[in-house]
Amino acid sequence: MKKKMNLPNKLTMFRVILIPFFVFFLLADIGFGAIAPVIALVIFIVASLTDLLDGKIARKYNLVTNFGKFMDPLADKLLVCSALICLVELEKAASWIVIVIIAREFIISGFRLIAAEHQIVIAASMWGKFKTTFQMAAIVLLILSCAWTLTIGTVNVIYILGQVVLYVALVLTIISLIDYLMKNRAVLSEQD
Repeated sequence: MKKKMNLPNKLTMFRVILIPFFVFFLLADIGFGAIAPVIALVIFIVASLTDLLDGKIARKYNLVTNFGKFMDPLADKLLVCSALICLVELEKAASWIVIVIIAREFIISGFRLIAAEHQIVIAASMWGKFKTTFQMAAIVLLILSCAWTLTIGTVNVIYILGQVVLYVALVLTIISLIDYLMKNRAVLSEQD
């Protein structure tokens, strides 16, 4: 008998489905005008909220599945990486910063795979949660700077604030990487 997908997993899949629409509207420059980045921002916020909801629902109602454990972090990475790559294309984020952030995600994902082979679960750390919060905030601000210009003199305040938050996210990305590796270095030394 075929099992139905539970609500948290449906929310995760909904987040994945939203990503192409988010990318389309964020990069759309023909026929949509200034509304396109606003639509992209709304999609990004809705997708981010599904991330909060799916985990809470899964834990509260004991609906945690292997599919969810795999797809939820993957959906998060796809959403954030898609946004950051689009912001590079829009010249709102430096490519080297985005490369560092994405490289960290690949390293931690690989690290978690090694740990899983040894039946070790690596939980999200406080630094990782801070990193994610600041990445999301930076993305929101930088998308906002595509739609609105709040200037003081010649300075776009929203863009500058987005850059500051992005640099904080970068620092937290590096700290969280070091924290994961230091706390779980025994995983790398495990022998089969």
